Amino acid sequence: MSVAGGDEVIDMETLIDLLRELPLWRLAVIFLAENLLIFALVLLAGRWIARRFRHRPVSHLPPAVGGADMRLALLTVMLNTCVTLAGLMLWRAGYIHFRTDTGWRAWLDVVVLLVVMDLLMYLLHRVAHARWLFPLMHRTHHNYERVQPLALFLLNPFENLGFGVLWLVVIMLYDASWLGMSTYLLINVVFGAIGHLGVEPLPDSWRRVPLLNYLTTSSFHAQHHQHLAHNYGFYTLIWDRLFGTLSPRYEADFGRLPW
Repeated sequence: MSVAGGDEVIDMETLIDLLRELPLWRLAVIFLAENLLIFALVLLAGRWIARRFRHRPVSHLPPAVGGADMRLALLTVMLNTCVTLAGLMLWRAGYIHFRTDTGWRAWLDVVVLLVVMDLLMYLLHRVAHARWLFPLMHRTHHNYERVQPLALFLLNPFENLGFGVLWLVVIMLYDASWLGMSTYLLINVVFGAIGHLGVEPLPDSWRRVPLLNYLTTSSFHAQHHQHLAHNYGFYTLIWDRLFGTLSPRYEADFGRLPW
């Protein structure tokens, strides 16, 4: 196990033992608490950023959150917990493997997972917009065209599970490191939260910074909620540029209310 010190080895081995030996119901409670914490942090941070940059709206003000909205969001949290638990069970059964190294290869895993998942989620997103599938899988999310932080969790259960299964398939086929998977999942939450702020915290100059201007922004995803035929990417603009689905007004409307 390639870690920096002896204490780290013990901690990692202890964690692996706990994941292997604790009853599933206890781990389910832990995973639920973890997902509820992520839910709370996304809402708190998102609302703070939305207030801080309210002078740069990229979406019109959303209606007040209703009880049905909150119930749907909490259902998403529950399903995210189920996906995590399913991953654990697949690992226990030997279908998922992960490494414990923390060197350059572990950080390379982050890049691999981001690129692979970005492409696969772009493709799944395109499929979800197919006329025959959209009402069954994706319309629920687009009912919230005026984005807000809570919208990250306002998903049709089939769509939520679809992305979850996609993730599980990828880590079944690719033996990533624990560090790589954890870092990727953190980045995934950050990008999801940024896409649903309803404001643009990044300056206009962002569009002209090499490489950084290939990353998705709040403006990018807000435009998708307004114009369904464009901007399908999750982390990068690479696939939208490559397949011709980037909004022709992405740069012109960056940091501005949609046309």
